[in-house]
Amino acid sequence: MLQKEFTIANAASYTDREVTLNGWVRHIRSSGKIYFIEMRDGTGEMQTVVVKGDVPENVFTRCAEIKIESALSMKGIIREEKRAPGGYEMTVRDVHIIHIPPADYPLSKKSHGTDFLMERRHLWLRSHRQLAILKVRSELIRLLRSYFHDNGFILIDTPILTGSIGESAGNLFETNYFDLGSAYLAQTGQLYLEAAAGAFQRVFCLGPTFRAEKSKTRRHLTEFWMLEAEVSFYDTHRNMDLQEDMIRFVADTVITACERELEIIGRDIRPFQNIVGSFPRITYTEAIDVLKKKGFPIEWGDDIGGDEETALSNEFEKPVFVCNYPASIKAFYMKPDPEDEKTVLCDDLLAPEGYGEIIGGSQRNDDYQSLLERIQIAGLDPESYRWYLDLRRFGSVPHSGFGLGIERLLSWICGLPHVREAIPFPRLINRISP
Repeated sequence: MLQKEFTIANAASYTDREVTLNGWVRHIRSSGKIYFIEMRDGTGEMQTVVVKGDVPENVFTRCAEIKIESALSMKGIIREEKRAPGGYEMTVRDVHIIHIPPADYPLSKKSHGTDFLMERRHLWLRSHRQLAILKVRSELIRLLRSYFHDNGFILIDTPILTGSIGESAGNLFETNYFDLGSAYLAQTGQLYLEAAAGAFQRVFCLGPTFRAEKSKTRRHLTEFWMLEAEVSFYDTHRNMDLQEDMIRFVADTVITACERELEIIGRDIRPFQNIVGSFPRITYTEAIDVLKKKGFPIEWGDDIGGDEETALSNEFEKPVFVCNYPASIKAFYMKPDPEDEKTVLCDDLLAPEGYGEIIGGSQRNDDYQSLLERIQIAGLDPESYRWYLDLRRFGSVPHSGFGLGIERLLSWICGLPHVREAIPFPRLINRISP
């Protein structure tokens, strides 16, 4: 078993004991015979106190060279100190300087523009806010994995390189694949999850997906992470029930597990108190009527864009499902509504507070002939989908699934103005570095 080491996060377990703290300098100040060095180690922050006479003379002298983001290894005694950040501080006995930056740290305390920070994303990650956001992201993913494992789902790792288009051919990243022609970076793992659902019944995947969509909205990335689930014998209603239960679970647990991080971000958690009971469910047709009354120039058959999603989600205090979109604006694999063949059995889940779509789901078309016709109407090559059509020839059953955008969910949970803060190194249409 890995030996437990001291970290700032578990300082309470080491009160009045000598420990070694490895970390980086967040801030340093001196009053002549004392240095107050605020350290961070990735788990938290702690004030350390270096007193002349308590450390070797050469060590105290070298402290004058220390700059912000210097890397240090300190030995000292952990003391309870209610006035200090985190309630504990270290009385230092020795300092080993590992690295001193050759220049002043470029991210000073003054405010910087977004472009400046994005160019230095590799350093921006160290800031209080970004650390907190990405800790919430880590906990969110852990909770989602836990939810699916606890509910009997099997994790399936779906391919990133694929020859089958899952969504629209117009937003694919294409590459040459040896002598086999073109391959594409996956837009979704769904088609492969459907195959796995025929073996395991309940499956999910979590991984990167790619959309070559030339969009600059606050909700779009070209590379993002998506959690997808697929369940055999589920219709569209049970599919929404599953999404609802998952979001309630996340809302209930993440605000408790990440209370400190959400406080650092400045997130008002009161809206999450509304995430109880059933979520409202309205049809696409009803949504169009609402938008028209609000003055949007939209007609039945038009797609609902980001501005429209914001307006709709602002009408509700909890997430809302918009169901049964026109078949003409949705993917080929969605099952036609038997009560209205112009629409399909699908849903988008819109987060409140104007955050819009965080989940897209549908009941899948389980009829071989109908699915084949939809593939042809979409202008796709049926031969490339032969294996997918086989799922309708051997053991076909009603089944449903959905895709959850991790960055969009995290943006809502943290109250972020743009998804670029919701992923460590965002990929946008005008950014692929760092």
